[in-house]
Amino acid sequence: MRSIVLEKSGGGENFKLVDIDKPLLTENEVLIETKAISINPVDAKIKYSEEGLSGLVSPERPITLGWDVAGKVVAVGNKVSKYVIGDLVFGMVNFPGHGKAYAEYVAADESQLASIPPGISFTDAAVTTLAALTALQALKNNVKAGDKVLIHAGSGGVGHFAIQIAKKMGAYVFATSSAKNREFVLSLGADQHIDYRTQAFEEILTDINFVFDTQGEQIATKSLQVMSAGGKLVSIAMIEIPKILQQQAKKLTLTVQAMLVNSNGDDMAWLASLLAEGSLKPHVSTVFKFTEMVEAHAAIESGRTVGKIALTM
Repeated sequence: MRSIVLEKSGGGENFKLVDIDKPLLTENEVLIETKAISINPVDAKIKYSEEGLSGLVSPERPITLGWDVAGKVVAVGNKVSKYVIGDLVFGMVNFPGHGKAYAEYVAADESQLASIPPGISFTDAAVTTLAALTALQALKNNVKAGDKVLIHAGSGGVGHFAIQIAKKMGAYVFATSSAKNREFVLSLGADQHIDYRTQAFEEILTDINFVFDTQGEQIATKSLQVMSAGGKLVSIAMIEIPKILQQQAKKLTLTVQAMLVNSNGDDMAWLASLLAEGSLKPHVSTVFKFTEMVEAHAAIESGRTVGKIALTM
């Protein structure tokens, strides 16, 4: 099968298209014939660091990146009970860890997958994985109906899912983006848009119950100023919360938490149900061919992607 690998850390020029054996299945895994995959900022960033690749993914070299996949089940392990050959599935495979999704065939534990709803394309399914799971896992158990929620970078891959999920939960949503993406953000269901280039959200907002930080310490620190007592901030932009930020939050009776998404089939099933009912609609800004991985990574690294990027086989 064809796979795109890295022999060492570095830029997209280090990607190589190679022929390797199909993965061997464990008893709880299915073999997916890949129809579409998705890439994320973490894919683009991690490839530059040997330490990052070894720590988050695997010390194996050459290494196959990727976690987001949608396709057809073509083989099953002897203890698989949820899926049979021919089923259409999607999921985020083995994150954190070695998902090996940049390939024509991907092995995945059945517990990390969900069935693709009828009428949902492989492309839309493939992008509703890591980014959507990140948004869901940040919001669930933290947001309830009537809450005022602030989502930073609402036009991005994670942000555009977070707006829709927060609205599904009954929240009143404020979202930041550039002015050019205002209408897109509002079309997702955001109740109020803030242009981060011309408006200081910390001077506009008050009594926010939950903040979803996708930007880092500076934005998180400013966000504390707009939150109501007992509120919570979840960040996916920091590996751990700096001590000074923890101290500031404690003084204000706020909670701050860093979060890393994890593969979870139950959460994938919930996303599948939202796709099926039409309350979650992924926005795919660009679809590349599998062989255009270098171009796809360059697009992600530009920082200007609206929604998600997909690749088809």
